[in-house]
Order: sequence, then C-alpha cells, then structure tokens
Amino acid sequence: MATGHPILYSFRRCPYAIRARMAIAVSGQQVELREVDLKHKPEELLRISPKATVPVLHLDDGKILEESLDIMVWTLSINDPQNWLLSSDGDLSRKLVETNDNEFKHYLDRYKYADRFPENPMSFYREEASQFPAKLDRLLNSTAFLVSEQPSMTDVAIFPFIRQFAFVDKAWFDSMPWGKLHNWLDYFISSQLFENIMKKYQPWQSQDDALIFP
Repeated sequence: MATGHPILYSFRRCPYAIRARMAIAVSGQQVELREVDLKHKPEELLRISPKATVPVLHLDDGKILEESLDIMVWTLSINDPQNWLLSSDGDLSRKLVETNDNEFKHYLDRYKYADRFPENPMSFYREEASQFPAKLDRLLNSTAFLVSEQPSMTDVAIFPFIRQFAFVDKAWFDSMPWGKLHNWLDYFISSQLFENIMKKYQPWQSQDDALIFP
C-alpha cells in the first residue's frame, strides 16, 4: 500500500461504517479512507471482499476485516484513550449489541423501507422496532450511558442505528416519552467526534490521491 496506512472502505451514511469511523477517530489511528459508491463498487474492494459490504478494512499486513465490530476492536486495542473497550466488557454489552444488530436492525429496515415489505403496515414495523429504544431508555434511568457512567463502545456501536430510526419520522420519535434516550442521542449527534467523521467526500476512484483519515 503506497501510503503505509490501512485502507478503510466506507460509506458516509452506513451505520456500520459510522461506528467504525467513530472508533478509528477516537483512537487516533490513521487510515486511508475510500468512500464507496454502493451502486458502483470499486474493483479493489470486490477483489479483497467479495461480499463488498462496508466497512471493510485492509490492514497493511494483508489481513482483511469485514465486520464493523472487528474494526472497532482492532483500533481500540491499539489505543483506547476514553476506555471504550473496558466500559463495554460484559454480558449486558454483548446482548445489547447483538439485539441491535439482529432483531432491531431487522425491523428498522422494514420500518425505513416499508414499501419494500408490504406484508405489514409501516406502523407494525415501527411498533416492533420501538421495543429496543424503549429498553435503552429504561437502562438510561440507571446510568448516564448504556452500560456505565461514561460513553463506551456499546453506545457507539448502537447510536448510529438509533439515529437512523429516529430520522425516519423525527416528529414521531421526538413525541415518544423517551427523555433519557433523546438526551443520549443528542449527545452523540451534537458531538465534535460525530461532526468530524461525517464529512462528505466524493466516491473514491483509483486515480485519486490518498485521503488520510481522521
């Protein structure tokens, strides 16, 4: 790799890519960022990861990380200045992320793209998906963040998906009695970290100069 940095294939709005970029940014690791046009995926990505779902991290030793959680652990294992890993080491953390990535994501997709799943009305998908944010709101009555009094990998792994859920119908989301969850979501959305990792870039092409992130 010409830059000497790992290469991160990413897509700005993808919640999996968002959480990977947040972890990389907070850890201070530098990668070469390649923004992917999902309708025209670059051959370089397809060659190293046939499934070509972002994010994908190509390490400089040739290893390929194709899962966002693996990318988060990789970068935070090198440097974890805010103790995100330590705060997320427990059964509750694992169960929350598993629920987020499976049951909640299942209904979130159907709520967001209800016209693609006409077997049920949008309201059904929203009601099913709502069980998870309601649970998170209850958890936030006990601690400032999901599993501790400080932000952790668990919060950052889940936040982009709750953000996506909220913005399907923001007025409805804001009307729900989830005051703690609203504050939690606003904390991350308004953070400098989130602003920094959401900068817009043109889709990468092979002739482009390397873009070093963060």
